[in-house]
Amino acid sequence: MLKNKTALVTGSTSGIGLGIAKQLAKQGANIVMNGFGDYAAAKAEIEALGVKVGYHGADMSKPAEIEAMMAYAATEFGGVDILVNNAGIQHVSPIESFPTERWDAVIAINLTSAFHTTRLAIPNMRATNWGRIINIASAHGLVASANKTAYVAAKHGIVGLTKAVALEVATTGITVNAICPGWVLTPLVQAQIDARAAKEGISIEAATKDLLGEKEPSLQFTTPEQLGDMAVFMCSAAANNVRGVAWANDGGWTAQ
Repeated sequence: MLKNKTALVTGSTSGIGLGIAKQLAKQGANIVMNGFGDYAAAKAEIEALGVKVGYHGADMSKPAEIEAMMAYAATEFGGVDILVNNAGIQHVSPIESFPTERWDAVIAINLTSAFHTTRLAIPNMRATNWGRIINIASAHGLVASANKTAYVAAKHGIVGLTKAVALEVATTGITVNAICPGWVLTPLVQAQIDARAAKEGISIEAATKDLLGEKEPSLQFTTPEQLGDMAVFMCSAAANNVRGVAWANDGGWTAQ
């Protein structure tokens, strides 16, 4: 379905980003990867699917490096047809003790980077009259939790950015949408579960159930592959008129 298309997925050397990149590659899309994880192993996984794979190690908090990454995609792949803004970091703290440098970093990587990639991707998409911009927001783009002010603010901002840009390109072949996951079992989340189990002296299974039970009625994790399949749908002809949507995949979290 996506043969001869190029997808740039930020933060794609592990976790959600890698899962999305793999599902897009299964549909024939060439992939430009980005991230600070084990690039060689991730690249090998995607190359095994028979597509062209590139990598740029841009620090997503630095506009000049983002511009270099987009220029790399244009030179090596002819431009970006599918942009997945996935890169993100987290910091948990009450606001009165929230380090200002961590606020700046979370906003820069989780929100501002998507502004830069989007503004640089759209001209090529306009030229071909086809494009897909998929922003990975969060359930925290729709509702809040305490002690996560920067993350919640950034993810609400991503949802707003999604809607605004979707309106700007509404009469074109470019669509802009957001996916809002709940808990996804990535290595980062597994570490949180392990820490909870150790701190409370309970089993991994009990810690997992407690974590999910606080937010997700389904008591199930969403998988990176499921999020990738949602991205594939958003790239399909069936989603040609899906525009400006913040689509929850959160086990009922935001239905409460």
